[in-house]
Amino acid sequence: MTEIKIREFNYPADYQHVYDLWSSIEKGVHVGRSDSPVEIEKKIARDPDLFLVAESQNRIVGSVIGGFDGRRGMVYHLAVSTELRGQGIGSRLMDEIEARLRAKGCLKCYLLVASDNHDVEGFYESRGWQHMDSIHLFGKEFL
Repeated sequence: MTEIKIREFNYPADYQHVYDLWSSIEKGVHVGRSDSPVEIEKKIARDPDLFLVAESQNRIVGSVIGGFDGRRGMVYHLAVSTELRGQGIGSRLMDEIEARLRAKGCLKCYLLVASDNHDVEGFYESRGWQHMDSIHLFGKEFL
């Protein structure tokens, strides 16, 4: 197994590498306007310690973004390069982002699984995440 280093995202140096990783993911990570440099810069200004990358041989091979509003947490864009899946990189990223959220006082956290990505549900369930039938997700884009 290749040595993997988990570290904080470094803007702007890491931006294109992470964007390219997200864009390469066949399902589950949907890149949108909130992933633009301007929006990522806002994220980094708020809580830079909750945007992590996995690096192997000076190449970004994974990422995860956490958010915390002071009450609830969110996890976004867990992604691992196709050729390195199954080596525990996603688990290490999740371990670290969950630890950082708990350290901030987060008691409850949510994550979204894209409707085209059923394969990943078992991964999250094995980590203690539960499917929530009791809520319906609503969204709104501000233009």
